[in-house]
Amino acid sequence: MKNIITAENLDKFAYTNENECPGPYKAVVLEFHGLGFSGMVRETPPLAQACTEQGVLYVFPYCGPWCWMNDTAVKIADAVVEAGFEKFKLPQDTPVISTGGSMGGLSALIYTRYAKRTPAACAANCPVCDLPFHFTERDDLPRTLYYAFAHYDCDFDEALKSASPLHQADKMPDVPYYIAHGDADQAVNKQRHSDRFVAKMRKGHTITYDEVPEMGHCDLKDEALKRYRAFIFGFAKK
Repeated sequence: MKNIITAENLDKFAYTNENECPGPYKAVVLEFHGLGFSGMVRETPPLAQACTEQGVLYVFPYCGPWCWMNDTAVKIADAVVEAGFEKFKLPQDTPVISTGGSMGGLSALIYTRYAKRTPAACAANCPVCDLPFHFTERDDLPRTLYYAFAHYDCDFDEALKSASPLHQADKMPDVPYYIAHGDADQAVNKQRHSDRFVAKMRKGHTITYDEVPEMGHCDLKDEALKRYRAFIFGFAKK
């Protein structure tokens, strides 16, 4: 199928901070949304504001509420990134940083794995890392995962593993990673997800693990939030 996402209609497929930050841009920060987001961005997200202050292009792809960074979501993200490079006439060496929280954290990691234009770095907040386990973790999840992967021409468990950071760790590209996870997370169990993923990634990748005491799901604040953003903006061109 021919790609229909272009520089001219990019705003139909992603939100950017172009109105507040007209460029030139030091980097591109992708922020992938969490489970259930189905609208369009109407108010400036906090990370978008931070990107504007840093002279960085913020891009929020509309990948779908239950996408789990499946093959279609990867195609959408790739097309959005290329449309952004064309629309804003970005130099080809402009760094792309992949970010997100929860399902968006999984998306940030898995997009780094499959992206046409490999991100320079990846930051994930309370990410889902073991997708087959997550299928059993909450009652609201199985229907979303079946929706995302039922069309795959393989066993369902193998489909889940293809978008599971824990199961793709050995194939992740050699870029820096930053994982933040709180020990009070009740939605995505830290021990079953980030602890195991980080342990596996440390065997061959550069990864920073910020284990935040008493933090709930994706609730980065104060110094933890500063550390997370410092990592992201550390890859912007000087």
